[in-house]
Amino acid sequence: MTTLTTIDAASLRAAFFRWADAMERAAPELNELDSRLGDGDLGVTLAKCAEKVRAAITTATDTVPDLLNLASHACAEASGSSFGTLMASGLLSASKWLENGKVLDKDSLPGLFKHVVQKLCLRGGASLGDKTMLDALQAIAIAVEMAPPGQHLAEVARSATAKALDEFRFKPNRVGRARMFADKSVGLDDPGMVAVLRMTQIL
Repeated sequence: MTTLTTIDAASLRAAFFRWADAMERAAPELNELDSRLGDGDLGVTLAKCAEKVRAAITTATDTVPDLLNLASHACAEASGSSFGTLMASGLLSASKWLENGKVLDKDSLPGLFKHVVQKLCLRGGASLGDKTMLDALQAIAIAVEMAPPGQHLAEVARSATAKALDEFRFKPNRVGRARMFADKSVGLDDPGMVAVLRMTQIL
C-alpha cells in the first residue's frame, strides 16, 4: 500500500484472506495474552471471525463497501464476544463511511480510521487512553495522516501500532474485563492492541 494506490475490492478481498490466515496463526498468542487479563478467548474469537469472513468473501464483490459489509456480518455471526462485536461494528462503520463515493486510498485512510474509532467509542463505551485497540487505531490514523509522500503505509501502520504498545504498556487498562485487574495490567500489552499489530503485519 503506497501513497498513490487506491485499494479496490479485489485488493481488499486478497487482504482479507491474508488477514484470516494471520488471525488463525496468531490465535494461540492472543489467547495466552488475553488469559492474563480477560477470558482467554480473544484468539478463538478472531479465528472464528476469520473462518466466517473467508467463507463470506469467497464470491467476489464489485465494491469496497459491499466487501466490508460482508465481513461485518460474518464477524457478527461468528462471535457475540465484545471484540467480535467491535470488529463487526468497525467494519460496518467503514462500509457506511465509504458508501458516499469515497475511495479507499492514502488521503482517505486517516478520516476512515478516525470515523471508525469514534463509532467504536460510542458502541463499546471505551475512550481513547483506556489502553484498548482504539488507541492503536487512532495511532495509525495520525501516523498515516502525517506520513510524507512516498512513505510505505504498511510500515507506517506497523510502526505506529508498535509505538502505541510501547506507550501504553506501563499504563493500566481502564475498560472491559481487564479493568478489574488494573494494577496487574501495568507492564502487560493489551491483547486487542497486539491483535491490531498482527493485522498490520499482513499489509
